Parts: sequence; structure tokens; C-alpha cells
Amino acid sequence: MPVLYETVSGGGVFFKLSSANLTVYDPESDMVRGIRYCPQEHSVYKDEQSAGSLVGHVVFRNKMLLVQRDKPNLIKYLDLHPGNADNGGSQFRKVESEKNTEKEVEQEFLINDAVSIVKSRPIDELLPMAMSLNIDTNQSNIEIKRELVLQAKKNPQKFLDTLNNPLVNARSAVMQSFDFNILKNTGGAIVWHDTGKMIVAVPVGQSHIEVLTRFVMTDQGASVLSEIERQLEAMA
Repeated sequence: MPVLYETVSGGGVFFKLSSANLTVYDPESDMVRGIRYCPQEHSVYKDEQSAGSLVGHVVFRNKMLLVQRDKPNLIKYLDLHPGNADNGGSQFRKVESEKNTEKEVEQEFLINDAVSIVKSRPIDELLPMAMSLNIDTNQSNIEIKRELVLQAKKNPQKFLDTLNNPLVNARSAVMQSFDFNILKNTGGAIVWHDTGKMIVAVPVGQSHIEVLTRFVMTDQGASVLSEIERQLEAMA
């Protein structure tokens, strides 16, 4: 396959790459060596070229330069050139079409996975994620799902990471525990629904969901979360 290079900025219709007094570090010889592109030479290093070598011009047209594989010395020259972005330059870069395509495909897969989760899961399981993403949950279910889809498309990796966040999963279990009468909020405390024994006090003005979620994420409250999850599984 040919190798494609493109100018990073500027260049216009016709851009001639500078070739005067270029030096690069050669790790094999542990030396700084001069390079130049000479079409008839096998090497790009000046000290390996003949005295009468003719220097070739390297020209980008419409910001692009396509180099065929039968010009390995030109590819080598461009890969070593100080102006190459891979070497810290700002003049041009290699277009990694295969890698870019792979990244695009992976991104599409991530988006598909994230959107599928929004589509398949009930709203109760999605609410903790919505809150973690700062989505207003005082909306209709379809509006919440719409905003979740937008978040999933915008940054699918962050969306999936949020889904797998232990805090989000804990909040989901806590919310369901009240819906299924495992726990009860008395106004000033959270208690077990069946025994009435207090689990944790709820300070005035704070959300009982958030208070309990923070509590079950501590060592002291870990056993409470385990019991909530056990009872939820038993109801499934």
C-alpha cells in the first residue's frame, strides 16, 4: 500500500518541503547525521551517498503527498524528517488511514453498546446514571432517556464507565430498596421496612437516597448494601 502524508497547516496548492541542512539523531550509530532525499540513492544519510548525488524535491500538492512503496528512500526521508509531527515537527504528518478507520469502528461499537443499554434498561435502573451525569430527573421518562442517548453518543466511553461505577450501582440498589419496601424513610432516619431498626440518620435538608448511598459505600455500611442486593435478587 502507498503511504499518504498531509501538511498539518497551510501549504496551499503547492508546498515544497525544506531540505537544507537537515540533521537527525541515528540511534544505531549513536550519532547526529545529515539527511537528504536523492531519488537515485538507496540511503537518505549524506555520509552514505555519493558525492555527485542529485537532490530531489519533495512537493505536497493540495496539502497531500502520496508515496508509492517503490520509493522506500523517500518514505524513510519523510519518516525521519524533523518537520514530521511524529518527530515533534509541525509541517506535515503521516495519515494513518488504517488506524483511523479502526478507531472509527471501535467508536461506533461503543456508541451502539451505550445506546443499547439506554434502550433495553428500565428507567429505574437508568435514573442513578442520569443523576451521575447531571441530567434533570424531574422530567418524563422519555425525556430522560433522550438525554441519556445524547450523552451516550457524545462520549460513549464515559457513559459506559459511569455505568460500571460502583457508586452508580450502589445508588441504583438503594433507590430500588425503597421502591420494593426493603427500606423505609421515616423523615429523620432510614430503617428496615420489616423490623423498623434504624440504619442511618438523615440530616435535615439532605436527600435520604444520597445519605444512604454514601453510607453503604463505607466499610460500616457494606453489609447493608449486601443485604439490599440479596433481597433484590430474591425478588427477581
